[in-house]
Amino acid sequence: MSSSTSLVTRLSPSSPLINGTGTAGLAPTDRSAGPRRPRGRYQWPTGAPATVVEDFDPPAVVWGRGHRGVDLAAAEGTQIRSAAAGTVAFAGMVAGRPVVSIDHADGIRTTYEPVEPAVSAGDTVAAGQIIGTLLAGHRSDGVCALHWGARTGPKTYINPLRLLQPAVIRLKPLH
Repeated sequence: MSSSTSLVTRLSPSSPLINGTGTAGLAPTDRSAGPRRPRGRYQWPTGAPATVVEDFDPPAVVWGRGHRGVDLAAAEGTQIRSAAAGTVAFAGMVAGRPVVSIDHADGIRTTYEPVEPAVSAGDTVAAGQIIGTLLAGHRSDGVCALHWGARTGPKTYINPLRLLQPAVIRLKPLH
């Protein structure tokens, strides 16, 4: 586990990096493949900042072992929202799990699972629009979590946390 991964996975919900007073859970380095994207166009698919229970871990080779997204802790039944405006590319079952994928105008495709879809392929969605309901069963450790993935092409996965709006930091005098 790299130092950037351990930093993110050890944060608590009250941490400034998770609760919106820091840098939105971003690790100091990003090991994602592909071009860097400007931050600020996307929002949390859970509707609010969430604890990262498993960080992005890109594979060394295209079909190699890794974690091609992040797992965000959320209660079963949480309404999941589109992280940005786009068009639903897919809403259905993949390997026995319900998945929603959305294509965005900047060429990024975001994926959400296990999400019972409230949308259909071809639907246009707004940023923050409810796209479905989180189901249990994604993780074997019993933690209910949304797997949120992002990619710029069929094989180029990026860390979706890098897409989030940066938190505004205001310094105030101590006295």
